Amino acid sequence: MSQHTKANRQAIAEAFEQFMEGDAGPFFSMVADDVRWTVIGSTDISGTFTSKSQFIAEATSKITAGLDGAIAGSIRSIFADGDHVIVQWDGKAKMVSGRDYDQTYCWVMRLDGGKVVETVAYLDTEMVSAVFEK
Repeated sequence: MSQHTKANRQAIAEAFEQFMEGDAGPFFSMVADDVRWTVIGSTDISGTFTSKSQFIAEATSKITAGLDGAIAGSIRSIFADGDHVIVQWDGKAKMVSGRDYDQTYCWVMRLDGGKVVETVAYLDTEMVSAVFEK
């Protein structure tokens, strides 16, 4: 593994450890303001966002509004190759409806200069849709 790959993996791993403990700040400080973030599927939060602020406003804040508390996360695995780092992780919470939110994520990220400039987020779209059910 090259030093470049190791450095990218370590930076994401350290930020994600804090994210899983409830502090998303270190991770989102690594996300470029002009990130291109794609959430797969056809849910209310699916699509491609072309900035960090748009992603937070139109995806993250919408999903958290449907949850009764923060997502408790745990990392399954982290893979890295050059500028790409892939994190598989689980998130658990309660939905406002009372149902369990047991989500599995796979984020494929591309870094440039220590910043996440592109992400494709794979997740259980049925679980996301359930958050928005009335």
